Amino acid sequence: MTTHTALIVDDEPDIRDLLEITLTRMGIKTFTAPDLTGALQVLENQSPQLCLTDMNLPDGNGIELVQWIQQHSPATPVAVITAYGCMETAIESLKAGAFDFVSKPVELSRLRELVNSALKLASPEPHAENTQDEPGLLLGTSQQIKTLRNQTRKLARSQAPVFINGESGSGKELVARMIHLQGPRSDGPFVAVNCGAIPSELMESEFFGHKKGSFTGATDNKDGLFRSANGGTLFLDEIADLPLPMQVKLLRAIQEKAVRPVGETKEAPVDIRLLSATHKNLAALVQEGTFRQDLFYRINVIELAVPPLRERTGDIPLLARRILERIAREYECDTATLTRDALERLQEHDFPGNVRELENILERAFTLCDSEQISAADLHLGNSLESRPQSTAAGSHSTLVPDGDIDLEDYLESIERQAIEKALEATRWNKTAAAKRLGISFRAMRYRLKKLGME
Repeated sequence: MTTHTALIVDDEPDIRDLLEITLTRMGIKTFTAPDLTGALQVLENQSPQLCLTDMNLPDGNGIELVQWIQQHSPATPVAVITAYGCMETAIESLKAGAFDFVSKPVELSRLRELVNSALKLASPEPHAENTQDEPGLLLGTSQQIKTLRNQTRKLARSQAPVFINGESGSGKELVARMIHLQGPRSDGPFVAVNCGAIPSELMESEFFGHKKGSFTGATDNKDGLFRSANGGTLFLDEIADLPLPMQVKLLRAIQEKAVRPVGETKEAPVDIRLLSATHKNLAALVQEGTFRQDLFYRINVIELAVPPLRERTGDIPLLARRILERIAREYECDTATLTRDALERLQEHDFPGNVRELENILERAFTLCDSEQISAADLHLGNSLESRPQSTAAGSHSTLVPDGDIDLEDYLESIERQAIEKALEATRWNKTAAAKRLGISFRAMRYRLKKLGME
């Protein structure tokens, strides 16, 4: 069995001994150095799989060592030991390329977690020239998407918080998932949450959990998002939507690496990789005072930009083909292809909604098109609202919409269900004839039957 090796750099003999004993008990062979010069001498002759270095060294600092290793041995993760409470120093080390940091006095349980995570990176990296990463989530052959894949691969090797910036629908969650899958936490959970979708009065319970009976409706103990992501990655989408009081609590949880569930008196430690995203200009919100500056600097250690679809139109043919294959698979239909004029029309479109808009356009075209080929006209990318018949718009609203509050989605589904049932009964459950009676394609009928659970 291969023995892992680690370099320990600290000018305090007691700390060096403590770290050496801890790592030796984990089955790791150690090399030690009291300063930056000694560390560089060891690195000339050895290739350790992990480096632990104190920030303050007699002849330099830990960041200099991080930068040297980044340049000469980028596959070696470096963890920096910082003074308690020196969050600015810790963030500086992460920006320089450190894998992670641990504060003095060193908690041995936290140290062991860090070391185990770092050693998982000893496995070979995917080949840098591969256009398809193993999980195959970031599709495309454009230079923008190749650059993005390379960036996610590099960031996956760190534990630094990453802020993913991009327009709505551009694939920020996919990027977060790629960082998770390619990193040492890939065996752990990936928990994604849209911060804007949680009512403010439930946020603390949703994030940190609660104790049974701590408030009305708390009928059971609840872990919360942080503890659910323990050992893995927590992705906070639309983080700009968090109210200020929750931002304070989130900052504390990140800095202390612990959460206190509602109704509990003790904090529970959590070990997570934090990724966050928003389509808003977070720096501008900091200037306006609606987003805390200290939280901004804590989550924005490394910023990653996701390009909008209009800047990589060359990827549209591949994306469209994969989307149509997925839709056909989901609804158990033969797949459809795009004609040349349809592809050209898509590549001319501005896509304010990015990949999500492309998915919606293709799903609509797939269900409404009668043939196996989708033309430009089937995409309905013109002034579709203006071209729709308006004859029933004025007179029929009062008879169609019931009085009082309604759930519009449920109401429209019930109307659709009734219409399909009547058409099927009238045609003795002949789906082809029922589709013709309803004025839709057979594929559209199959799609609606599946969607409404009427098969």
